This record gives sequence, C-alpha cells and structure tokens, in this order.
Amino acid sequence: MEKQLVLSDEQLVKDFVAGDSGSIDILIERHKAKIFSYIVMCVKQQELAEDIFQEAFIRVIRTLKNGRYSDSGKFSSWVMRIAHNLIIDYYRKQKNQSVISNDNYEYDLFNSTQFSDKSVEEQMVTDQVLSEVSMLVNLLPDNQREVVVMRHYRDLSFKEIAEETNVSINTALGRMRYALMNLRRLAEERNISLTMS
Repeated sequence: MEKQLVLSDEQLVKDFVAGDSGSIDILIERHKAKIFSYIVMCVKQQELAEDIFQEAFIRVIRTLKNGRYSDSGKFSSWVMRIAHNLIIDYYRKQKNQSVISNDNYEYDLFNSTQFSDKSVEEQMVTDQVLSEVSMLVNLLPDNQREVVVMRHYRDLSFKEIAEETNVSINTALGRMRYALMNLRRLAEERNISLTMS
C-alpha cells in the first residue's frame, strides 16, 4: 500500500484496469480535495456537491473498466472535466424544471436578460475566469489558500473557519484580506483579467 502511494496517477490507472481495485481508492483520495472544492464552489451546496463528486467517480470507474480512457493528459484534469460536465447537466435540468407563468403580469417577464441563455462565448469566458481563479488560488501560501477554499468553495463563515483552523476570527479575516491582495497582485503580474465581461 505504501508503495502505491508514490506511484503516478497513470500507473495507478493501469493497475486499476489490470484488476487492482485499491488503486482507484488512492486516486480518489489523492484528488478528492481539489475536485470536491471545485464542485462545492460551483453548486454552493454540500450534499449536492457530494452527490456530484460520487457520480463523477462512478463515471471514472465505468470508463476505466470499459477501457475507454485514453491517457492523453492529466488524470485529475480528466476527472475535473467530468465533474464540470455533471455540474452543467445539473443546472440544465434545474433550468428545464423551473416553470414560470407569464399570465399574471402586465409586462412580458421573459423579455429580460436574466432569462436569456449564456452565449457560447459568455460560457467560455466564465469557464476561463473560473479556471484562472482556481490556478491563482493554488499559488497562494497554504494558510491563505485554506481560508479562501473554506470561505468561497465550502461556504463557511469566518467563525467556522476560525474554529476549524484553530485561529482567532481576526486571524482568519486577516488571512483572507492578504489572500485577496495576493490574488489581485498575481492576476496583475500575469496580466489576467478576472471579470466576466
């Protein structure tokens, strides 16, 4: 088991396909925090995030067992794409299930930008910004990254963050302040625009 922990993702995938079921457990544990944090950041609901995370790895296992995984890049990026697609599927289903009647209003409710679909370009910009924010967050010092993930990806209050990290609320707030300053600086240094338009 200890030997497996140092194996590359690609080797663990090969081992799993060859019949070593323990390899998938190591892969899940290795990438759980990053993928789960991303899902929580997108859906803002712990239980829903857990469901999507489980569904993502069910699909991973199914694809690997069916021999349809092509080793064309990073395993974690592939799983992240699966999770991202599941999130989009969830929001599409939600959108299709929401029915609003226009009969009781004098003006046309549906003639509003809030009901219009994002164009492909707008969705691409949104995806790009989210990807760049995630990359910048990963560049932060550990204690600042931890606070950002807890606050924005896990939706914890500063009181909860302080309790979970064993620091005062002021320290947690200070770390967030420095994290935001560092994110702005990192974005400027890399000439990254973090606006959706």
